[in-house]
Formats: sequence, structure tokens, C-alpha cells
Amino acid sequence: METATPATTRRSNNSLERIGSLFGKIPGASMVIPLFLGAIVNTFFPHLLDVGNFTTALFRDGTGALLGLFFFCMGAQLDFRTTGVTLEKGFAILIGKVGIGVAVGLAVAFWIPGGMLFGLLPLAIIAAMTNSNSALYVALMKQFGNTSDRAAVSVISLNDGPFFTLIALGAAGLAAFPAEMLVGLLIPLALGFVLGNVSPKARAFLAPGETLLIPFLGFAVGRGIDFGTLGVAGMQGILLGLMTVVLSGGAAMFALWLVHVLRRRPKPARNLIAGAGEATTAGNAIATPAAIALVDPTYQSIQALATAQIAAATITTAILIPFIVVLVSRWQLKRNISPANEDTWNLHKSFPASTSPPVRDIDVSTHPA
Repeated sequence: METATPATTRRSNNSLERIGSLFGKIPGASMVIPLFLGAIVNTFFPHLLDVGNFTTALFRDGTGALLGLFFFCMGAQLDFRTTGVTLEKGFAILIGKVGIGVAVGLAVAFWIPGGMLFGLLPLAIIAAMTNSNSALYVALMKQFGNTSDRAAVSVISLNDGPFFTLIALGAAGLAAFPAEMLVGLLIPLALGFVLGNVSPKARAFLAPGETLLIPFLGFAVGRGIDFGTLGVAGMQGILLGLMTVVLSGGAAMFALWLVHVLRRRPKPARNLIAGAGEATTAGNAIATPAAIALVDPTYQSIQALATAQIAAATITTAILIPFIVVLVSRWQLKRNISPANEDTWNLHKSFPASTSPPVRDIDVSTHPA
């Protein structure tokens, strides 16, 4: 019998580390990889999880409980104590991104024959374009943004989850949400919000819950998808990702520019980098169709297709946005616009005698994707 030696153990560990590093480079890996695993089980081994007890409760029937716990943890991270500049910037970006996403989704639903745009469902359009990847946003703003850019995530994170999608579909008459179902959906978020703002310790305790639950949500959602659906939705999802980058990013940047103009900030202080960084789709948006279908069962027939379209959009935006942020940063610096200038103006309402931030070369390979 061959025994394990220190050398073979090291080789095995190195192989596992390389595999882990490879998975870590996949955009939205914590949601996308479990989603694909769930789709594999559903496509090839549909009865594998019917063994009962904890296995069935968690991996087959756990979508509702996992979503409720996820929204509770997410609500605890929403902080209403923010400064004026942060509120101003956060709401400008949020209104631009959510507004264009809802407008495009409802336009497709009401004005495009068949209620779809090149196969894209209004549910997928609204869910993908109104949501954003807060983790990627913060990472990019740490490198390219300023203090208010980074702090604006406390406002922008309001678009996490299915709530703007629920409001848009319900207000447009495209979905019927019984009052008690809607209240039941909002209670976990509201309880988390109250607890997180009353107790900073509770907020810190619940913070890892958002990240921890995402892989389990991904697998549970993937259990409703087969590879035939993924194949059909792939190109549609890429198109949705491009629409999110161009339209929602452009709308967020325009809203931010409009605020700068209304506030009469000089051109060097009209920093738009946060709007560009917001043009993503979050991994948690993949769970939105499932949440909508729980409230309105008529959406169950298109849940799988919408989920697959959003999954492809998540990957597309996560790959593209770091490069878009680099381009916007270079464009700004060439015009003497910078986050540092914005900070200086917000603090002092004036600039030093010479306001010429150096234009630095940026290595795209160092940015998170």
C-alpha cells in the first residue's frame, strides 16, 4: 500500500490551492459555481436530493428560508447615518441606475410585441439592471474613488435584493402581490435594518451572513434550471450585461453629473467614477426571480429562464466594469477631473493655486474582476 509522504501531501495541497485560485478568478464565483452545480444535479440527477431530512430541507426546499435569512443579514448592513455628500451621491447614482432599469424593463413589457426584447424577459431586465455588485464597487472605489465614493455604497446597497423589482412589477400591474405576502417578504429586511442600526455589534455579527448564504442560495436556485435553459439564455444574458453596462452605467453617471452641475461644482470636481463603478449586476440578483415567484406563482414558468439570463449578465458585467472604470478614470484625469479634486472642493470650496493632478498609468491587470 502506498503511503502519503510530505512531498505528495504538498503536491496535493498545491493542486487544491491552484483549483481554488482558478475558481476565485471567476466573476461572481460564490453564486455562479453553486448555481451550475445545482443545474447539474437538476439536469442529470433530478431525484438525488429526495432522500429527506436535512439534505432535502436545505438543498431542495430551502430557497424560501435561505432568502429570508439573507434579507435579514442584508438589512442589518443598511445604515441610515450618512453624511450629506454621501447621501447626495448615493441617491443620485441609485435613482439613475434603478430608474433606467425600470424604464427599459417596462418599455419592453408594454411596447415590444410579445413582451420580450431578443428573448430578454422584463423580469430579468429589471432585476439585472437595477441591482449592483457592491463588493466589486467598493474594491474599485478603494483604488480609483474618494471617501464619498466609497461611503455611497451605504445608500447604493438599497438596491440589493428583489424589492425594486417587486415595486416596479406590482405598480405596473405585471404582478399580483397579496398584501400579506409582500409584508412577509419585507419583515426580515425590516427586522435586520432595525437590529443593525440599534446595535453595531449585531451588524458586525451578521455581516458575514450575506456572503456565507450566497453559495447555498446559488445551489438552491440552480436546482430549478437545466442546461437546456442555460444554453438558450447565454447569449441573451450577455446582451443583458452589455445593456446594464451601457444604459445603467450611463444613467448613473448622468445623474451624478447633473447633481454636480446643480450644486455648481467646478469642472475639476465633477468626479463621475462612482457612476461607472455601479454599472454591474450583483450575484444575489440571480435569486430575484425565485423571490418573485414565491410571492406571485404565475412567474414560476419563466423563473428558470430569467435566472439564467441574470447569471450570464452577472458574469458579463463583472468582467467588463473594471476596464470601464479604468477608461473613465483616464478620461477624467486627462481633463483635470479627479476624486481628489472633488474631495478638496467639498472640504474647502476652493482649490490650491495649481490644480493639476498627475495622470498616472494604470495597470488593468491589478484590478479585481
